[in-house]
Amino acid sequence: MLPQGTAAPDRVPAEVFAAAADAFVSGQRLDMRSLARRLGVARATLYRHAGNREQLLDELLWWRARRLLDDQVRATAGLTGVARLTAVIGGVLQGIGRDRPLHAFLAADPETALRILTGPRSTSHRGMAGALENLIDLERGRGSFEARLDTPALAYAIVRISEGFLYSDVIADRAPDIDRAVTVIEALLLGLDVTVQQRSALVER
Repeated sequence: MLPQGTAAPDRVPAEVFAAAADAFVSGQRLDMRSLARRLGVARATLYRHAGNREQLLDELLWWRARRLLDDQVRATAGLTGVARLTAVIGGVLQGIGRDRPLHAFLAADPETALRILTGPRSTSHRGMAGALENLIDLERGRGSFEARLDTPALAYAIVRISEGFLYSDVIADRAPDIDRAVTVIEALLLGLDVTVQQRSALVER
């Protein structure tokens, strides 16, 4: 499900990534000038090895998301089909909802945060969609889930629904509602799952 695993990204030097992660978790603004000063390197050197601020934040957020995803996948290993998909998605959304550093970033720099979290070109957004595709295909392969919709389209829809409810305070000036997001996603999965319909037909017979 996560080909990259949960390790820090290889393309960013370990000491740079660790310093950036420390600054983010402590609620500080990730500033490349301050980060270069802390590491004792020139800004040009930092940019050459870590990319710009947005690229570094994107790598950082995707690393944190991968760890959260891995936890939820392991925690739901005993479930299958729609039950597992819903549990993983719900667990991830709850984890993001409790993520104080992330919400501090959203409050301080909403445009950059949303561009990274929801932008179609960001590593974070594409990674989340890709991980969900892998999980859907895993359940398809087990015969416990079969949707009347291709996997990429279904994963894309779920990710966009999740983002709409999770970041609604920034996007639409509405309070986030994770429970409602999970309800909508579960209804979508159940409505598309051919295996559920087949089981219902057998019961009726």
